[in-house]
Amino acid sequence: MFKFAKTKSAGNVEFLIVGLGNPGKKYETTRHNAGFMCIDKISDEERIDVKKLKFHALIGDGYIDSHKVILMKPQTMMNNSGQAIKECADFYKIPVENIIVIYDDISLEPGKLRIRRKGSAGGHNGIKSIISHLSSENFPRVKIGVGAKPHPDYDLVDWVLGSFPKDQLKSINEACENAYNAIKIMLSGDIDAAMSKYNS
Repeated sequence: MFKFAKTKSAGNVEFLIVGLGNPGKKYETTRHNAGFMCIDKISDEERIDVKKLKFHALIGDGYIDSHKVILMKPQTMMNNSGQAIKECADFYKIPVENIIVIYDDISLEPGKLRIRRKGSAGGHNGIKSIISHLSSENFPRVKIGVGAKPHPDYDLVDWVLGSFPKDQLKSINEACENAYNAIKIMLSGDIDAAMSKYNS
């Protein structure tokens, strides 16, 4: 069983759970904001308000089961997501292994989930920023499938900044529900169980 690191912070925050996205109303239902959508789901389920502006992010702290967590939505724009995460992790002395990042993945069909213990950026600029700021790839992540662009010549930026069609929103909402349940298993230290149950 995979073991998370022990934390040594006055606030006793064990985990930082981050959803990636872009701030602002115009981005709310875009593919690139799947991570924000999942944080909203966790926030609703656990009644943790993610409204405090700190570390260049909207954050909220509370408990998921017996684990004290911070939920985060960086407000720096996607390409500089690592700045907020680094500042928060340093302040609370949260080990890299205890930072769980949720983000969109164009290589997965809409609504599919893929959990990884660590890994490269895979071309995702938000993850590139996090790896750069943390000087590590060793943080767990939950990828939310948003689908591939319709043809090779389609501009990738236009695709990820495009909104989900209404007929896909149900599957994305289900993915956020699954991500929430997977993260609860991950917090218990059993990432393998979460991967076995939820990886598509």
